[in-house]
Formats: sequence, structure tokens, C-alpha cells
Amino acid sequence: MSRKSVLIAGAGIAGPALAYWLRERGFEPTIVERAQKFRTGGYVIDFWGVGYDVAERMGLRPFLQDVGYANDRAVFVNCDGSKRSEIGGNTLRRALGNRFVSIQRGDLAGMIFAMVADKTETIFGDEIFAIEEREERVEVTFRRGSMRSFDYIVGADGLRSTVRTRIFMDTPVRQFLGYYAASFVAEEYPRRDEGIYLSFAAPGRQVSRYALRDGKTGFLFVLRSDERLIQAEHDVAAQIDLLCRTFDRDGWEEWPEIRRRLESCTDLYFDAVSQVHLPAWSKGRIALVGDAAYCPSLLAGEGAAFAMAGAYILAGELGRMAGDHAAAFQNYERKFRPFIEQKQRSARRFAGSFAPRTQLGLFVRDAVLRLSALPAVADWLMARYVKDAFTLPDY
Repeated sequence: MSRKSVLIAGAGIAGPALAYWLRERGFEPTIVERAQKFRTGGYVIDFWGVGYDVAERMGLRPFLQDVGYANDRAVFVNCDGSKRSEIGGNTLRRALGNRFVSIQRGDLAGMIFAMVADKTETIFGDEIFAIEEREERVEVTFRRGSMRSFDYIVGADGLRSTVRTRIFMDTPVRQFLGYYAASFVAEEYPRRDEGIYLSFAAPGRQVSRYALRDGKTGFLFVLRSDERLIQAEHDVAAQIDLLCRTFDRDGWEEWPEIRRRLESCTDLYFDAVSQVHLPAWSKGRIALVGDAAYCPSLLAGEGAAFAMAGAYILAGELGRMAGDHAAAFQNYERKFRPFIEQKQRSARRFAGSFAPRTQLGLFVRDAVLRLSALPAVADWLMARYVKDAFTLPDY
């Protein structure tokens, strides 16, 4: 009996993770990626919970420990660099059983892709242009003109998913949360503070820095916006100008140096902080996984983890249901959706802590962080905003 074929759109984290687990369950995956080559780099993500569980089942824990960063604490500073509040990394590690690491997104994606690259067909520089579902197969036309047939299609192509657009057409799916985030990496920034995630905040905005290997430093910006900034979303010069104008007003002692690095950076990530809400995660022989289906927002901190967990469950259900895709897709959503929706609600509540609107909001955040030194308060915060109350099924 031939192995059923699955076309996966997207070679980020969700796509290769799904390919890995599909092969484990007896399927033949193919990955198509619009980029010309595998993309590395990217911002640093915090990785824990259900994603860590999946990584362990893939044998990736030694890699996480070798390549990840163990920041000792997050520190908020005043304009002159003096400390205003902090939270120790041991608070997170204690709450999560030492199963927590910060890691560059591209490093995690690269390791997962390396596990499937030599045994999974991967098509770079192309994407799905048209989909025609038939009774037993799905016919796909690629943008470069070729046509192929697959048993199933899975969109793992991110927040702006092409597959999602093809199958749900005009259904509104993205919810703007009122923030923008930006990130870049600079060489030889003079201040390192190894093991510290350092942030300066003013009402409605925050800029953070963290030391990376090889003399590099990462920067993350968060700013509130009551409306979508459509022009800035598509114009790098406008993005840099917006960030400069936003943070010029605050007088943080480090800002002039950061500004010089920002103005000369060539790889700026900039995007609206959004969530994805869909009436269903599948339609016919086509399913979605990761940000394409249920993006929790960048500020939620677990997008990669949820992508890996969703991929594991989707592949597991397809294998368990012996190719009955309708039942498998239904089970995948039934098992994972309640957890995701709870996490999305939590992310919407938590987003305000990144850029409180007022000085009073900043004062309250500092007070809560100081109180987190008390174990009872720390445990409450971790249970409310961080811990994952979800147990992966066994397949």
C-alpha cells in the first residue's frame, strides 16, 4: 500500500516539524517554500511548555541546551541606566521545572529542518497558486507553472498564509491587538550585560536588548498604536523613521547608540502584533497548523511551541485514523483548540504589560515585578500567564 502524500506549505518551524511527524506516522510529505533558500536568523524566542515537550520527543533537548541562552534576569531601567525593577530567571525556571530556554528562532527552525531535509522533498522558490479539491485527491498548481496531485494539503505558511486565503477566501481572520513589534541584530554593540534581558520603557513603548554569541546584540521594540499603520507595514524606511521618532523623545542614555545601529541595519523585522481566529482549522482535504491557523501573537511568546505541538497532534491524528482525514482533522482541532483559545485570551491580557499606556501602568508593572521575588506571587503569575495546562497525547 503506497504512503499517502501530504503537501506542506511553509518551511519555518511548523512545516518541518509536521514533515518529521508525518514520516514517523507513515506518510510521504513534500514541503514547498516561497523563499529561495532556507531562512536563518530572526529574533530570539522564549521556548517552554508544550513545545519543549515535543522537542524532547524529537530528541532535541541537548540541542536546546547547547544553542539556547539562559538569561538570568529581566531588568527594567530608568533614563540614566539605574534599575527600576527586575524579575529573576530562576522564577521561570523553578515554575517550569528548568524546562525553559531562549533561542534564536532560526536556530530552532534550522535544527528541525536538518532532521527532515535529506529524506523529504523540499521545493524552494515556489508556492501554491491554485487548489482544486477532488473526491480522492487535491490538485495543486504552483506559481511557477507546474501541477501536481496530493492526498492532503497543510498550510504551515504563517500569519499571512496563502493556503488559508485560498480556502477561506474573504473570511476575516486577523485581529490587530494594538501593538507593533520590531527587531534587528547589531554587531559589536558596546554594552553586553551577558545573561540579562534589559529594557527601557515609557508610556506606550518599550525597547529591549540582549546579548547574543559572536559579539552580536539583539534589539526588540514594542509600541502601541490605536490603528493599523499600513504604509509602515510595507516600507522599511518608514518603519525605521517611525521607530526613531517614537523613541527619540524619551532621553534614554543608550538610545543614540541604538539609533545609529537601527538606521544602518539591513534586516529589520517589523509587523503588526496580531492573532488569527478561524471558524475551523480545516476544510475538506486541507488543514492549517501553526500561525496560519491560530497565531497567538508575537507577544504571547509561544508561537513556535504551539506550532510544534499542533504539528505533532495533526500528524498523530492522521496516523491514528488511518487516513480518514475528516475524522483526523476534527480530532486535531477538538483536542488542541480549547487550549489555544485560552492561551490567546491570556495573550491579549498580557500584551499590555509590554507597553502600558500610562506612567501609572508602568508603576504597577514595576510593583508586580518587585513582588515576584515572593514565591507565592511568582507562582500565581506563572500559573496565570506562563504554565501550559495541556498534556500531549501519545500516539
